[in-house]
Amino acid sequence: MYKIMISVGEASGDLHGASVANALKLLRPDIQIFGMGGAHMRAAGVDIKYDIADLGVIGIVEVIKNLRRLFKLRDMLADLMDKERPDALVIIDYPGFNVRLAKIAKAKGIPVVSYISPSAWAWGKGRAKEVAATVARVASIFPFEAEVYREAGANVTFVGHPLLDIVKPAMTKEEAYRFFNADPGRPVVLLMPGSRQQEIDKLLPDMLAAGEKIAKELPDCQFYLPVASTISREMLQTMVSGHTIQVNFTAGNTYDLMQIADIAIAASGTATLETSLMKVPTVIIYKVAALTYWLGKLLVKIPHIGLPNIIAGRRIVPELLQYEANPANIAREALAILLKPGVRQQVLRDLDAVREKLGESGAVSRVAAVILEVAGQKNGGMR
Repeated sequence: MYKIMISVGEASGDLHGASVANALKLLRPDIQIFGMGGAHMRAAGVDIKYDIADLGVIGIVEVIKNLRRLFKLRDMLADLMDKERPDALVIIDYPGFNVRLAKIAKAKGIPVVSYISPSAWAWGKGRAKEVAATVARVASIFPFEAEVYREAGANVTFVGHPLLDIVKPAMTKEEAYRFFNADPGRPVVLLMPGSRQQEIDKLLPDMLAAGEKIAKELPDCQFYLPVASTISREMLQTMVSGHTIQVNFTAGNTYDLMQIADIAIAASGTATLETSLMKVPTVIIYKVAALTYWLGKLLVKIPHIGLPNIIAGRRIVPELLQYEANPANIAREALAILLKPGVRQQVLRDLDAVREKLGESGAVSRVAAVILEVAGQKNGGMR
C-alpha cells in the first residue's frame, strides 16, 4: 500500500491537490494520502495535518515578516515525514516554502515530485537547477517549462495543463443565468481579487472603485465576486459596503459563472488562465510591497506577468502592476473590451490560441501515474 504526502500552500494548489488525490485513488484505491492542504483536499479524502486557511503569504517582505511561523510549520511537516515515512512527497506550487520542504524530504530519503513547479522560466536558470538537484521528477504543465527544467538536468515529464480537465461548466448558459439570478441582457463583470488576504487588501478596493467608474458608463452592469474557500465572506461584505455598486457573492460553480461573464478583473495567477480557458477577456492586476516589486523587476526574466500573455508570448490581455493598477486604468481597459467589439473579438481569438498551446487533456491522470512510478522506485520497483 502506498503512502503519499502532499504539500500545498494556497487555494489554487488545494484544488490541484484534490484532483491529484482523486486520480491517485482511481489508480490505487488503497492508497493513503496526507499532508498540508485545505477544504478541497479534505473533501477528496486527504488526511489534512495542517489546514492552509490561515496561510497564503506572498512576496519577499511578507515572507520575512512571517518567517517564525513558516519555520515552525516546516519543522512540523519534517517531523510528520519521520512519523509517517511516505513513499513520496508531492509539492504543488507555493515554491518558496515547498522547495525547502523538498530538500528536507530528500535528506530523509523521501523522493519528491514537483507539480505546478516554480516558474524557472521567469526567475532564471538558477531556480531550475535548484529544483533539478532536489526533486526526483518534475511533472511539467507547460512545454516551454519542460524544456527549461530539462536543460537544468531535471528528470521531466510533460503532462499538459490540468486546467484543461478541470475548467468545464456543469450548466448550460441558460441554466447559469437562472442559477446566479443574472439578466442575460446586461453585462456581467467578475471581480476576482485572489485567494490570499494580502491580495484582497491590496486589490479589492481598487477593483470596487473601478467598478464604480464602469457603472457610470454602463449603469446596467452586474458585478459578481467568487469567494475563495480561504477568505471570509463577512470580511468581503464589510469591504464592499463602502462602495456604491452592488456586488453578488458566489461560492462554487465558478466555471458556470465564468461562462456568462463578459469580462473579468482578476489578480494575476491561476485564475487568469481559468478565465482564458473559459474565453473571458480579463484585465489582470497585481500589487505587492514596494521592495518586493523592485526586487522582482531585477530578478524576473520575462516581460509579462499574466499567464495568458506569457503563454501567448505577447500581450493579448491588459495587465496593470503596482501604481498602474489604479481604478481609472482598470476601468479604462475594461470599458475598451466591453464597448469596442473589435477589441473584444481580437482578445477572444487570441485566447483560442492560448488554449491550443496547452496540450491535451488528461494531465491529472498522467501526474498520478508519475507519482506512483516515483513512489515505487523508492522501494526498488512498483508495488
